[in-house]
Amino acid sequence: MRRREFLIALSAAAFIYPIAADAQQSQKIFRIGILTPAPSDQTPIFKAFRQGLHDLGYIEGVNTTIEFRSTKGNSSLLPDLAANLVGLPVDAILADGAAASQAAKDATRRIPIVIECRFLCCRIRCSGTVVRLW
Repeated sequence: MRRREFLIALSAAAFIYPIAADAQQSQKIFRIGILTPAPSDQTPIFKAFRQGLHDLGYIEGVNTTIEFRSTKGNSSLLPDLAANLVGLPVDAILADGAAASQAAKDATRRIPIVIECRFLCCRIRCSGTVVRLW
């Protein structure tokens, strides 16, 4: 009788363990892409962005991943970097500047794009998945 109880308990544990593991991993990890001409993600705007995410409960490495893509001054790389972010795929793209915004907009119509505009004369027309952040 002991052997039968042991096998039933072992079978139940083998059945329940994957369900419990899935329940623990059910929290979605958001992936945010940053597309910028800035050479580093340590600029004040990106530090403020990370702090804002943290204040809202999105902690990098816990429930958020940030994918940083920089042209490092070579704006001809923007379309390829935007396509790279779309291919990951990311949940949203933060585009820094008009050229990065246009490249992101050209690369996708399904991923939300947040445009960081420093001037009122930003050339990108906001429609569909494009949102302007002033």
